[in-house]
Amino acid sequence: MAFHIKNTETDALARKVAALKGIGLTEAVHTALKNELEREQNKPSLVEQSIEFARRMRAKGDPSKGLPADKAFIDSLYED
Repeated sequence: MAFHIKNTETDALARKVAALKGIGLTEAVHTALKNELEREQNKPSLVEQSIEFARRMRAKGDPSKGLPADKAFIDSLYED
C-alpha cells in the first residue's frame, strides 16, 4: 500500500533521517514510528505514576514533625 507524505516539513524530516542513516524512506518512517510506539507503550500508566508519586511523598514526609489535622485545621482549608 502506498503512503504519501503531503506535509513538506514531515517529508523533509523523513528524507533527512533516511539520508543520515543511509536507508530508504519507507524504512526511515517505519523505524521512527516503531520507536515512538515502543516509547509510548513503555511509559508508566497514570496509576503507576500516581503510586510512585505517593511513595516519594511518603518517603519525604515525617508525620511527627507536622501539625495535627484537627477540626480547626480542616475548617481553615475552607475559609476565604
